[in-house]
Amino acid sequence: MKDTMANEQTPEPTQRPRSPFRAIRAIDYTVVFVRDMTAMRRFYEDVLALSLLRELSPNWIEYGVGPNTLALARPGRTAADAPIPAGSASLQLAFKVSAAEVDACADELVRLGIVLVSPPTNQPFGHRTLFFRDPDGNLLEIYAEI
Repeated sequence: MKDTMANEQTPEPTQRPRSPFRAIRAIDYTVVFVRDMTAMRRFYEDVLALSLLRELSPNWIEYGVGPNTLALARPGRTAADAPIPAGSASLQLAFKVSAAEVDACADELVRLGIVLVSPPTNQPFGHRTLFFRDPDGNLLEIYAEI
């Protein structure tokens, strides 16, 4: 009888349905919504030296970053969201390089007149980092594992 009462008081665990999002395996592409396409394109091509993959329109440009795609797009191209408020950073992108390249990138940014938010710094979590902003104010990071 004691065993029967224990079973009645303990409800069986409910099985949560398997989420279809568990099928996600990678980020294939990232879209940066831009305010000034001309300035952003010049920055990503001339400063960051990203390789142009394709230009679908004046409102959508894609670059190759390793196996991924980074797209610059004007808001409204894919969804009817409100534009990003001026003066706000909408994202942070981190680009991985070797430790020596962090310093070389910092030198190149300074040479090109790009203000560093934070110079190359060894972080306690095992990264050497460098932070700066693109023309729209998004925070960009060059980092290496150390």
